Amino acid sequence: MHERSRRLLNAALVCAVLISAPASTSAAGQSSDRDAEDQLLLGTWTLNLEKSRYASGKPPRRQTRTYEARGRDVRATVDTVTADGRTLHVEFLATYDSQEHPVTGSVDADMIKMKKTAPRTSEATLSHAGKVSGVAKRVISADGRTLTITYDGETEGNQLHYISVYDKTK
Repeated sequence: MHERSRRLLNAALVCAVLISAPASTSAAGQSSDRDAEDQLLLGTWTLNLEKSRYASGKPPRRQTRTYEARGRDVRATVDTVTADGRTLHVEFLATYDSQEHPVTGSVDADMIKMKKTAPRTSEATLSHAGKVSGVAKRVISADGRTLTITYDGETEGNQLHYISVYDKTK
């Protein structure tokens, strides 16, 4: 049961970090400069456990995610202390080009495809070994202070659902 909780938490945390990378391409696939909306995401975010809801698995003790511009891409890094005190480190480079991009540091997702669906809103499809493992939706508040990620998926045959809320810290 301990291993199951760890894998559920890892899948949820991976999804949260992966959905959070801003676009460096437009919906038509043409490159564009980072706009004000993309700038909202860049920086450091901290999980607000009081505002978050985990329907399955145990929430982490804490989590910090950082998004940095890297040319036309964004480097996403998430550092987590799990409920049982272990540390996890996940990172990737991504764009909203509907192409798969590799994920490192996760046993539950090795690829992600992202697309922008509305202003300040994106969707990611996560996969592991070629099989879709979940879908995450990310919304950044208009004032750029709150990031909300809703995730639905599966790991090791277990269904996951959570809503994580993050506060921008810098």
